[in-house]
Amino acid sequence: MAKKILSKRLQIDKSQATMVGFIAGAVFIVVFSLVSSKALFSQSNYQRKVIQEKEKARDTIENNVDTVGDLVQSYQQFVNTSPNMLDGNPTGTGEKDGDNARLVLDALPSVYDFPAVTSSVEKIVNDKKLKLEEITGVDEEVSQKDAKESVVIEMPFQIVVSGSLGNIKELVKTFEKSIRPFSFTKIVLEGDANDMKATIDMKTYYQPAKALEVKEEVVK
Repeated sequence: MAKKILSKRLQIDKSQATMVGFIAGAVFIVVFSLVSSKALFSQSNYQRKVIQEKEKARDTIENNVDTVGDLVQSYQQFVNTSPNMLDGNPTGTGEKDGDNARLVLDALPSVYDFPAVTSSVEKIVNDKKLKLEEITGVDEEVSQKDAKESVVIEMPFQIVVSGSLGNIKELVKTFEKSIRPFSFTKIVLEGDANDMKATIDMKTYYQPAKALEVKEEVVK
């Protein structure tokens, strides 16, 4: 009798072990399926985003290619317009001459070039039969290297000139009509009409060039 009971207990234990094995296997399969489904869904979602970004980039490139011809034509018309925007000769060498592209670059340079400003100012002063006594300012070319694009930046400086009052007036008019913009903040005159000294605080401007950058975008 005892042997029969022991045998039944062994059979029950084996059945329970088999049942536990089946349950464990089923749980493993379910968990594995859930994890795999999540991974597949994440991968599918990522691929969908990548495809969307690629299609967007393709559409942008195609649109740019389609407009290249119009852009080139518009630029050529702008450059070759005669007379130029200052009513000058596009191929001449006078103060108002030059093609429109050069005039635009001269009007608002893309670099903080203080030595070039001083050279231009000196030439203008000499052309008006005045003596340039002094020109002062701060050369901030190094600190301006990280200036933001498309932001117009002031370049303040001061000049001291001497000569007749009439020539000083002509100098002011020349600066006002210059291709490159100049503005006056203060003018102090000393002396008489024939022998006068003018201390002029003024400023000009430049605008950093817009850089064309190829960027990489990480799709998440």
